[in-house]
Amino acid sequence: MKEITVTELAALTGATVIDVREPDEYAAVRVPGVINIPLGQLTEAELPDEPLYVICASGGRSARATDYLASRDLDATNVAGGTNGWVQAGLPTERGPSA
Repeated sequence: MKEITVTELAALTGATVIDVREPDEYAAVRVPGVINIPLGQLTEAELPDEPLYVICASGGRSARATDYLASRDLDATNVAGGTNGWVQAGLPTERGPSA
């Protein structure tokens, strides 16, 4: 499985990031610009055929999601440390329901 750190993700521009946490977790704090698709809904989601970066709270759910997406021949990379790691690194966040 491919993996990237939160600081490596922060350095990317225009990356498509899928947040597989539940909506309440997503509303509490998130990486700016992520797309929320809870893990349980991922099998039904239509995803772009481009590199995808998958994030959750700490890296467990996103690792499972990354494995699933890779099995569908999608270019998916797990974000190690997840949103918790992003917050701990002092990187910018968003809060509240998505617009």
